Amino acid sequence: MAAGAALIDVVAVRAGRPAAAWRRHLSAELGTRPVDDVWMLTGAAGAAAVGLWLIVLALTPGLRRRLPLRSPAPGLRASLDRDGAADLLRDAAIQVPGVATARIRVRRHRIKARADVRFRDLQQVKDDLTAALHEERDRLALIRPPRIVVRVRQHTD
Repeated sequence: MAAGAALIDVVAVRAGRPAAAWRRHLSAELGTRPVDDVWMLTGAAGAAAVGLWLIVLALTPGLRRRLPLRSPAPGLRASLDRDGAADLLRDAAIQVPGVATARIRVRRHRIKARADVRFRDLQQVKDDLTAALHEERDRLALIRPPRIVVRVRQHTD
């Protein structure tokens, strides 16, 4: 919030308007206080702690590689690895008649499926593949099911 207010004020100053009163007051206070003042040291320590915490958060992996699953019990939490979900969807895609190879990429909001079709009509295979992937995605029981995007192309030797 404070960073947004400071950014708006900096943009206003760059546009030719005078700086906000709070910013002029803060600049005057910071310019007249000695560096070894208790408030200056406290502010610097707080800023350093916040910066260190942000660095730690940026370096920790978190659960970005996991997709949360629906749970039958309120206290039970489960998740599925994205690569595991891609493998399950790839197996379902290979089962569709006419699909020679399938590449599946699972993200948080989208599943991208690319398939090479060896025989059958491309549109017919795409419809069957889309239906099979929707069925398998629904069987995964994800809390927020990703959107499915299917691309097919004729297999060339």
